[in-house]
Amino acid sequence: MFPERLKALRTGKHITLAELATELNEMFPSDKRHENTASQIGNWERGIRNPSYVEVRKLATYFGISMDYLSGRVDSEKTDLSKLFISGTDLYFNEQLLTGNDRYEIYQLIDGFLHGKKGRHDDGRDTQEELDLNY
Repeated sequence: MFPERLKALRTGKHITLAELATELNEMFPSDKRHENTASQIGNWERGIRNPSYVEVRKLATYFGISMDYLSGRVDSEKTDLSKLFISGTDLYFNEQLLTGNDRYEIYQLIDGFLHGKKGRHDDGRDTQEELDLNY
């Protein structure tokens, strides 16, 4: 499961093995003992070799996913926003840290939206353009 997920994540970002190795090395510069190479990552993707715990952790951090998902222990990366808002995790929006008050207000907005959605008529047409999150 790990090889397939790693390859899917990498190709989903449209990066080469060499680019992934370079980005991992730049993201974790103090980890000179574990510098990554394209051939090493290629071996992981082909299932020829297995990465260490340290390497799996680096990959999960880089892709913004859990180690459980990457290793195949869980099938999806579900995140319940309500639990995330009350967690101790720092949350950012467009690189801006959300304060406790921000989090509470956003929670209230989402909750109100979802409750109000029940009363709206859905004619099957999209009334808003799709968000382009690749800015």
